[in-house]
Amino acid sequence: MIAPLILLLFSVAGIGAALTLAPISDLILLAAPCTIASLYLLLRGYLQRGKPGRQRNQRPGLRSPSRSLFKKTYIVLDGSNIMHWKDGTPQIATVREVIHHLIAKGFSPGVVFDANAGHVLFGKYHHHGAMGHRLGLPEDRVMVVQKGTPADPTILAAARDLGARIVSNDRYVDWSDTHPEVREPGRLIRGGYREGALWLDLLDAG
Repeated sequence: MIAPLILLLFSVAGIGAALTLAPISDLILLAAPCTIASLYLLLRGYLQRGKPGRQRNQRPGLRSPSRSLFKKTYIVLDGSNIMHWKDGTPQIATVREVIHHLIAKGFSPGVVFDANAGHVLFGKYHHHGAMGHRLGLPEDRVMVVQKGTPADPTILAAARDLGARIVSNDRYVDWSDTHPEVREPGRLIRGGYREGALWLDLLDAG
C-alpha cells in the first residue's frame, strides 16, 4: 500500500506544479493518469485487504464449479450516485441503507465517492476515514477520489479487477468503449425507492 500512496502524492504534486508553472505545464499529461492509477491501486488494496487466500489444494487458474458469473463477495458502490436515490435529495442515510441491505445478502461492499461528496452532504470536505465513520464502514472500505479526478474510472477499474458488480443508476455510457463489461446483463445493479422502500435489481445475486 506504500508504493501507490507515494505515487499518488508525487502525481498530485506534479499536477500542482503543472498548473502553477507554465514551462512544465505539459507535466499534467503524465501526472493526471498517474493520479487515477494510484487511486485505483489504493482502492484495490483496500477491497482486497483481508481477502481469503487461495486454498492450498486448489490449482491456479481453475474455476470453482460453484462460482457464479460474478464473485458474490465483493461489490462496488457508486456512493455519489446512490446518495441521491431517495427523493432526489443527497443523504448519507441512503448509502448506509444500501450497504446494510447488501451485507445482509452476503456482500462485502466498498464505496467510492467523488471528491465533493462531503461538501454536498455535510457542507465540508470529508476524507476516507470521515466518510467511513458516517457509513459505519472501516476506512479501508471507502474511497474519496482526489479533487479534479472523476470517480468513474476508479469504480470501473476496481470492479473489473475484482470481478465485482457495481451498484449505480449510472450507465457509464462515456466509458463503455474502454469498459465494455458495463453492457453485460447484471453487471450494473440499479436501485431506488418505491413507496419509501428500498429496491435493488440484484437479479440472480441472491
